[in-house]
Amino acid sequence: MNNAPSESVSAIAAPETSTPTWDQMVQEHGEQVFRLAYRLTGNRHDAEDLSQEAFVRAFKALDGYTPGTMGGWLHRITTNLFLDQARRKSKIRFDGFADGAEDRLPGNVISPERYFEFNNLDVDVQEALRALSPEFRAAIVLCDMEGFSYEEVSQMLNVKLGTVRSRIHRGRAMLRDALAHRNPANRPAKTMSLPRLPLGLRAAN
Repeated sequence: MNNAPSESVSAIAAPETSTPTWDQMVQEHGEQVFRLAYRLTGNRHDAEDLSQEAFVRAFKALDGYTPGTMGGWLHRITTNLFLDQARRKSKIRFDGFADGAEDRLPGNVISPERYFEFNNLDVDVQEALRALSPEFRAAIVLCDMEGFSYEEVSQMLNVKLGTVRSRIHRGRAMLRDALAHRNPANRPAKTMSLPRLPLGLRAAN
């Protein structure tokens, strides 16, 4: 899988010089957060809930936020909320697990090809992602789909770099196995439209 940073990462990396308002935070980062939430949860309903909770959590913590990289901070909050929810829902499975949006895209103007990539998900890939454990899925999504480095993913998930490397390596292997039935010579893969940012997030909190 390609680990090259996408245009979204350049937008994420742009530093802020002042603490944003709720409207600014949602307007500038809503598409990124909702896309991340959808990739993590695999369905619109849970993605809406996760996005909303992530923004509420972030907004409540703004008093202690030092202006810097808001996008990365929101990615960290969203991903860890997802993992916390997954642990609560599947505590027994985790106890036995060995640990090794808006109508526009954020950031700069992008090509039609990149617009399609951001707004459409390969159905087979999405199903394969959902079959991964939440911790493997989070590492794969952050690294291979959101374009963060191993070091950045390690910081976001608050786990050792070696653990991140192991999860990504094993997760990629599982994805390859799950997608082995696909042949490049066959017809193009089916795609599905990525749901838009819920309108409720646009309203001032």
